[in-house]
Amino acid sequence: MSDILTVSRKKRIVLTGGGTAGHVYPALALKERIEGEYDIHYIGGKGMEKDIVSKERDITYHEIDAVKLQRKLTAKNLLIPFKLVSSIRYAKKILKTIKPNVIFSKGGFVALPVVIAGRKLGIPIVSHESDLSMGLANKIIFRYCDFMCCAFPSTCKGKDKMIYSGQPIRKKVLSGNKYNLSFLPKLDKNKPNLLVVGGSSGAKFINDKVEDNLEDLLKIFNVIHITGKGKNNKTQNRINGYIQVDYAENMGDYLAVADYIVSRAGSGAINEFLALKKPMLLIPLSKSCSRGDQIENAKLFQSMGYCEMLEEEEFNEKMFLEKLNNLIKNDKKFKENMQKNANFDACDKIIAIIKKIER
Repeated sequence: MSDILTVSRKKRIVLTGGGTAGHVYPALALKERIEGEYDIHYIGGKGMEKDIVSKERDITYHEIDAVKLQRKLTAKNLLIPFKLVSSIRYAKKILKTIKPNVIFSKGGFVALPVVIAGRKLGIPIVSHESDLSMGLANKIIFRYCDFMCCAFPSTCKGKDKMIYSGQPIRKKVLSGNKYNLSFLPKLDKNKPNLLVVGGSSGAKFINDKVEDNLEDLLKIFNVIHITGKGKNNKTQNRINGYIQVDYAENMGDYLAVADYIVSRAGSGAINEFLALKKPMLLIPLSKSCSRGDQIENAKLFQSMGYCEMLEEEEFNEKMFLEKLNNLIKNDKKFKENMQKNANFDACDKIIAIIKKIER
C-alpha cells in the first residue's frame, strides 16, 4: 500500500521536442537527473524522437501530429493553421489526462502545439534554445513559456524571461569508455583518432569529402566515420585504419576514443565536444538549405578558440587538410580555451527553474 501511495504522490513532468536528435537528447539529459522524483511523460511526433525515447526506461510516450512550416512558398503552408488547431486540441486532451506539474520544451515544431495547449491549461512551461539565435518554432514558443533557457550567454541579452543555463548533456556522453568499442585493437596507436560525424541523420557533403580525401587522411589519422543511417560505403569499410558505422547508440564511447572531430555545427553536438575538450573542425550546414544557425554557432566557437571552421562554399582539399593539421599543431591551445568555458551544470540550473515554477 505504501508503494502505491508513494507513486501517487510523485510530481509529473511532460518533456516535448523533436525533429532532430538535438531536440531530444537535452530533454533526456534532464530525465536522467529527475527520474524517481517525477513521473515522466514525453509528447512527440512520429519521427526520430519516437525512436530515441522508446528505448528509454521509465518514460511514457504520447504521439501527436507535428505541424511544420515550410520555409519556401508552398500551398502546404495554407493548411498549417487547421492542422495546428487540431494538434493543439489533441495535445490539450493528453495534458488533461496527465495533469503535469510542469512542461519542459526543447523546441521544434512538434513542441509548438504542446506548449500552446499547456499555456491554455495554465501549466508552467520552461523551454530551451540550443542555438545562438532562435529558430522559428522557439520564437513562437517564447511567447507562451514562462522562461526560456539558453545554451549561449549572448542569446539572452536584452530579452526578458531568458536565462543562460548552458546545454544539458547526458551523463553517458560525459562518461564514455573507449574500451567498450570492439574495433579499438584495430587502430594504429601511433596515430591520433579522427572522429567524423554529420549529425543524427548524417551529412552527405561531409561523407563525400571524407571519401574523396580518405587516402590523405589515413596518412595522418585513424578515421572513425559515423555516416548516418543507411549511408555506409561497404567498399571503404575494408580499408585499414578506417572504421565506419552508420549510427552510434553509445556516442559517449566514440567521443572517448576521439582525439579530434570533424562535424556539422549543431549546438547540441558541439557543446558536447566542448565539455569533453575535443578540438574540432566544424563544417556547418550551408545557408542554402538552412536558416544559417550552424554557421552562427561555428563562428562563435571559432572566435572563442575552440575550433577550426570551413564553410561548404569555401571547401577545397588543401584547406581541409591544413585545418586538420592545425588541430594537431595547436592541440594544447584549443584545450586550454575549452577548459576555461566548459559548462557542466546546465541540468542543475534548468531543474532549479522547473522546481521554482512547477505547480
